[in-house]
Amino acid sequence: MTSVDETTPPPTTNSSSEVIDVTVHPLVLLSAADHYHRVARGTRKRAVGVLLGSSSRGRVDATNSFAVPFEEDSKNSEVFYLDHNFLENMLAMFRKVHAKERVVGFYSTGPQIRPNDLRIHSLVSRFVPAGTVTPPVFVIIDVRPNRESIPTTAYRVVEEVDSNVPTGGEGGGSVAEVRKSFAHVPSLIGAMEAEEVGVEHLLRDINDPTVSTVANLVKAKLSGLSTLTEKLVEMKDYLTAVSQGKMKPNSEIIANMQAIVNLLPNLNVEELVRSMLVKNNDMHMVIYLSALIRCVIALHDLVLNKIAYNDEVGDGFGEVAEKKVKSAVDAGEEKKEEK
Repeated sequence: MTSVDETTPPPTTNSSSEVIDVTVHPLVLLSAADHYHRVARGTRKRAVGVLLGSSSRGRVDATNSFAVPFEEDSKNSEVFYLDHNFLENMLAMFRKVHAKERVVGFYSTGPQIRPNDLRIHSLVSRFVPAGTVTPPVFVIIDVRPNRESIPTTAYRVVEEVDSNVPTGGEGGGSVAEVRKSFAHVPSLIGAMEAEEVGVEHLLRDINDPTVSTVANLVKAKLSGLSTLTEKLVEMKDYLTAVSQGKMKPNSEIIANMQAIVNLLPNLNVEELVRSMLVKNNDMHMVIYLSALIRCVIALHDLVLNKIAYNDEVGDGFGEVAEKKVKSAVDAGEEKKEEK
């Protein structure tokens, strides 16, 4: 099994049978998350479903999906169940609603590749329309809330020749055997205009009004830095494994790493460090002053609103004070008359 980073450039071949990249739409992410929380939340199980969409010149566009009843034995990885009848009935109903959507692959909540995924891939391939050039893909949708990077990881099936398969005879020789495995494909999140509007409304509803804009900006920067650290550590582990001979070197991955390292700024230059610090301090000072001014204006408006409300309705405090003063004056007059 080979693994390539999300930023890996597409292969140079122009054949439409090769999968260049996979675009996952927000509706697929919402459906997969809902499927997981309904059937596998709090357990070690995973949710499996079918991806629907279209493909053009090796670019797969997953616009819709539906859940499939799936069970697998935790003790025996070769035993699993996938409802074929349910899958056929759902496909027939989806064709009535949207005839252009076809099966482009399947998804799993993983979060890693399981031994049954190749067998599931072969089962899903039966439902791909005849004459389809682009093969079905496998997408792992990570529904864990603590994941900072992109939640999708796409794979395609490739055939590799393994020449070290033992024959099992008395001679102890080996033969070449063709094996299937998953190879990484770049994945990205894309949406149409209508989907973008829906996602904006959804994010507006789940937004926490108690969290300030500065806190959101700081959280976003921390998330970006943690993701960058995770990717750099992954690159370091890969290079260490290649240098120790545990993995085969891949020229595309190494070239991609070289391009990423060249894009990183050289922080050893004193002028660059000073300019970055000055620029960041200026930007954060403006953000802090803006948040402070907004808070003061909000408090001022609140005070004005309270004063206007008391003037119109009255809160009763003035009448109580007048009664106390009047009672004190009456008590003083009574004492004078007694004397």
